[in-house]
Amino acid sequence: MNAQPSQNSKAEDQSSIRARAFALIRERSFLRGEFVLASGKTSQYFLDMKPTMFDPEGSFALAELLLDQLSDVKADYVGGLALGAVPLISTLTMLSHQRNRPVSGFFVRKEVKDHGTKKLVEGLGKGESLHGKKVVIIDDVTTTGGSSMIAVDAVEESGGEVILGLSVVDREQGAAETYGKRNITFRAVFSASDFLKS
Repeated sequence: MNAQPSQNSKAEDQSSIRARAFALIRERSFLRGEFVLASGKTSQYFLDMKPTMFDPEGSFALAELLLDQLSDVKADYVGGLALGAVPLISTLTMLSHQRNRPVSGFFVRKEVKDHGTKKLVEGLGKGESLHGKKVVIIDDVTTTGGSSMIAVDAVEESGGEVILGLSVVDREQGAAETYGKRNITFRAVFSASDFLKS
């Protein structure tokens, strides 16, 4: 008879994955300098998550950590705004299947294409709809949360309910408050201050 992994070993695994993800983000994605953010604010640091999201170990670690954040959440879909959320959603949905906790994904375009299906919400199959579904909005980095609200609006206009906003790194500049104004819980795996202090 196979022994089930203990809660302690699971916690140790998560702690190890978290530490590795943190190291990869710090090494590959955390930049110091003079930057203008999507919010229009200037900053002495920037988080370019793409090098971590497209790193083999990084993509796996982030998917593990995001899926762990969903362990107490009953979501039908995970989605987010193109482009930052797309790599996260792809790996998270694949890992959810592997872990036998399947959750489907989609992404929201910033604007509708003038050709093809002309959809704002992409990734849903024929006959699929977000109507009446519970959705988690994923983001790589949040600042004020304004960009995330584009995805929230698209879900709500499609008849879905956003039950959680989930970011890999929160810059702690208003995203939690922005989600709070919409009565949506917000979580982040890491905060910018974690990296600024390291």
